[in-house]
Amino acid sequence: MRKISKTVSALLLSGMLLATGCSSKTTQSSSSEDYGLSGVELPLEEKVTLNFMSQSSPIAPTDPNEKLIFKRLEEKTNVHINWRNFTWDNFAERRNLAFASGELPDAIFDAALGDYDLLRLAKDGSIIPVEDLIDQYMPNLQKVLEKAPQYRAMMTAPDGHIYSFPWIEELGADKESIHSVDVFPWINVSWLAELGLEMPTTTEELKEVLIAFKENDPAGDGKTIPMSFIYGHGGEDLTFLFGSFGLGDNWDHTVVTDDGKVVFTAAEEGYKEGIKYFNELYEAGLIDIEAFEQDWNTYISKGKENRYGLYFTWDKGNITGMNDTYDLMPALAGPDGHKNVTRTNGMGFDRNRMVITSANKNLELTAKWIDALYEPLQSVQNNWGTYGDNEQQNIFEFDEAAAMLKHLPLGDTSPWELRQRTFTAGPLAILDSYYGNVTTKPDDAAWRLNLMKDVMVPDMKAENIYPRVFFSIEELDRLSTIETDLFPYVKRKRAEWITNGKVEAEWAEYLTELDRLGYPEWLEIKQEGYDRSTN
Repeated sequence: MRKISKTVSALLLSGMLLATGCSSKTTQSSSSEDYGLSGVELPLEEKVTLNFMSQSSPIAPTDPNEKLIFKRLEEKTNVHINWRNFTWDNFAERRNLAFASGELPDAIFDAALGDYDLLRLAKDGSIIPVEDLIDQYMPNLQKVLEKAPQYRAMMTAPDGHIYSFPWIEELGADKESIHSVDVFPWINVSWLAELGLEMPTTTEELKEVLIAFKENDPAGDGKTIPMSFIYGHGGEDLTFLFGSFGLGDNWDHTVVTDDGKVVFTAAEEGYKEGIKYFNELYEAGLIDIEAFEQDWNTYISKGKENRYGLYFTWDKGNITGMNDTYDLMPALAGPDGHKNVTRTNGMGFDRNRMVITSANKNLELTAKWIDALYEPLQSVQNNWGTYGDNEQQNIFEFDEAAAMLKHLPLGDTSPWELRQRTFTAGPLAILDSYYGNVTTKPDDAAWRLNLMKDVMVPDMKAENIYPRVFFSIEELDRLSTIETDLFPYVKRKRAEWITNGKVEAEWAEYLTELDRLGYPEWLEIKQEGYDRSTN
């Protein structure tokens, strides 16, 4: 979990200097004129223009108005958007330059602001609170927040205001949410069958299976890698296996017990026991020697060569393909019989997807244009792409009789590449109730959700996750300062212990160092944030 520790003024200054140094042309766009419109009804009788800043993929059209989604939206609203659009890699510096120079557009679409940035910009008056606009002019977003009131709470800053418009994408609910587990363990079931082995059910059985993979070398020519991962890399890490030894671990080392206690997983006894098990695997030569330093391309390359006995990722299709060679391995019972699938704290929610600047003179019109993005059929297209495009492949077909968008098979086309060319990436809301009514689920998502339900959820013990707490500037400052040293230390010691086996001897010293680095204060802030957001 990354938090920004620098002040926004420093970031803006840095962005301004970068932009000035990287380009001799800094054409600026300011806000649109005051149209004096009130009681706005869309579509407008006469077309008007709003000026927005935005970002998009390098493979998307330079002008977002070339996207069919925005062409249709202009027809629907009679509002023309004058986009000042940048590619993902240079958007942040251009956005920061706009704030630093005061040459502000009406709004910033796909704003990519962290909470710290958002609160600082609100404090200095560069962006405006929008809760009154939501209540007065945005019935589509209001309906979403009525059906799912938790999102309004997560959108609301500690001072009681809302400063941004969210992106919401639900896929499954509660434990069955697609976000509940990002690390899936994929085991080579073809090798299991070839060697006459059963799917492992305990950590000891897994060790025996990995030894069999090593000794029999089913990949041939010594290419067999019993177990591989990308150390510290989200869904490709080996954290899933910690669940056999206690509460487990996840990417932000934060879990919540059923009685509402926030726990730092990397200070738990079960974490230590898990590392001891990993060291046993390492000492037996069962762990990929490149696992602690390999990049994504290397990981994929070896996966395509079918060299892995066990590996970790969100979706096996990305690494070894959508075939029957690999299957999802269930949670394993540890030495004392304990097994647990640790939930991540992920959810399809980004509170800072669009902001309105203080330069905007057409607040009602802007609010109603943004609200059009939250209409269900529109939101679905914003998120994935559209239908009826005669110039390129479509994500959907539109069933007019059912008023429903249905995902099309994409063949060999990468869903992500197609989305980059066609979707909007801005404000939207897709609730779980939309599936089967407004749209279908993407095939890959439906497949993963079924795996989640059948294999992961039965062993998922935690009833709670750590929510998207909206911390204050002061809290963010302290969390960022502490995490700057705390998280790298934890990551470094885990790697050392897996390879050198000294976790037992150094554990007391490690806990003392966690205290010195501010772990108790970090835990206190996190607990206070959790209590505040759930009470």
